[in-house]
Order: sequence, then structure tokens, then C-alpha cells
Amino acid sequence: MQKGGLVYIVCSPDKNVLYTGVTSDLEGRIWKHKSKFYENSFTAKYNCVMLVWYKYFDHIEEAIAEEKRIKAGSRKKKEALITGFNYEWRDLWDDIKDIRTY
Repeated sequence: MQKGGLVYIVCSPDKNVLYTGVTSDLEGRIWKHKSKFYENSFTAKYNCVMLVWYKYFDHIEEAIAEEKRIKAGSRKKKEALITGFNYEWRDLWDDIKDIRTY
């Protein structure tokens, strides 16, 4: 049985730094970003703790391909993606924190 996956974007509170990632457990991964679980990671260093965009895929391979496509794009394209999904760039943590993706 294949497991689905999610692509997500987190940002710093001042919205100056964006990070795109992929996971099969969005709640767990965002909790790790927020708690700075990996203290030497890019997201901990640049305080990327706000979930501002995510998209689910039925297959993790699709999510990985989309993550690569987004990462290769410009910041302007990432901003448009976020704004189209979350106009106010609010932290979506409260929306997903009690949802398991498996």
C-alpha cells in the first residue's frame, strides 16, 4: 500500500524566509519546525515556524516531484502560490494540528 504525501511551505514570522518541504505526516513535521527539534536545521536557524501553504498528493512520489518543482521556481511564484491558498499568510497550524495524514 502506498502512502500519500504533502508538500508544504513554512515561513519566518516576518515572511522574509520561505522553506519548502515534503512529508507524509504534516502535523508531526510542522511541530518539529515550530519546536526547532533539529536545532541546526535551516528552518530553526531562520525561524521558519509558520505553516502558510500545503497540498496533499495520493502518492509520495508525486509530492516529491512537486516539491522539486516549487523549489526550482522563483520566490515570486512561491508567493503567488501562498497568496492564492492563504491570502493573509496566516499560520495554518491550528487548522491542521489535530489531523493525522496517515
